Amino acid sequence: MANKPMTKTQLVAALAEKMDADKKTANAALDGLIEIITSEVSGGGAVTLPGVGKIYCKERPERMVRNPATGEQFKKEADKQVKMTIAKALKDSVNG
Repeated sequence: MANKPMTKTQLVAALAEKMDADKKTANAALDGLIEIITSEVSGGGAVTLPGVGKIYCKERPERMVRNPATGEQFKKEADKQVKMTIAKALKDSVNG
């Protein structure tokens, strides 16, 4: 059975330990990082986290989709989707 994902509180505690800082500083650093990534990606840019991957925004064109319950087809407007490409270093560390 898989382990539960790490919560933000656990992540902040681990980050504080790695930084040799208090949890308040680690929380501010994590919140700052999240804010930077959010603003960059929502503006159409991309952010590369070395050793982790690249987070970017992909535009999807207008398309026809089908409601699986009714079989009805309808046109879905163009939208944007957040994607992440995982770095080879992370894949290799997980698999090897």
